[in-house]
Amino acid sequence: MSQLIKIYDENPSEKQLDKIVAILKKGGLIIYPTDTVYGLGCDITNTKAMEKVAQIKGVKLQKANFSFICYDLSNLSDYVKQIDTPTYKILKKSLPGPYTFVLPSNNNLPKAFKGKKTIGIRVPNNIIIRELVKRLGNPIVSTSIYDEDDLIEYTTDPELIFEKWQNRVDVVIDGGFGSNIPSTVIDLTEGEVVILREGLGAIDDL
Repeated sequence: MSQLIKIYDENPSEKQLDKIVAILKKGGLIIYPTDTVYGLGCDITNTKAMEKVAQIKGVKLQKANFSFICYDLSNLSDYVKQIDTPTYKILKKSLPGPYTFVLPSNNNLPKAFKGKKTIGIRVPNNIIIRELVKRLGNPIVSTSIYDEDDLIEYTTDPELIFEKWQNRVDVVIDGGFGSNIPSTVIDLTEGEVVILREGLGAIDDL
């Protein structure tokens, strides 16, 4: 049975965080706040859970363009090939923040992503999801949840999200109203800044 769990961004409850991490470790799916729109995700080490996320999105897992939510840049080398200093400076300056950076992947990607040449990395400026990642011990797969409404592309009200998604996920985290503008997506695979999608993150400084 799905749960709507209220967590406060300023002072997240450790008990609630640990409860959600336990659900993630068992292959659970969660919807969570970020610094942009609400996201749908699971533990990247659980292939069955990722297959469920891919099924919800209507794509094959091997072809899915999911991002990895990381706590910070310290684990970047776990999944990303060695990057040059200018690229690292851009990441350091922009994260945590409302950006998704596409970077060249290495051979350590989880089994489900083997063969992928690139990976999207997110470090949102949201303590709830970053604390979950930290406690889990590895990144969480991330994909935005869309709304079928013609006028509203992204739902921002956690209670409405729960109403719609409760039969498909294990937990919806109520972290307050989200934004309805997604992250800015930037490709850094060739050492140059290529804007793939202009979102909440400013591009002038890059």
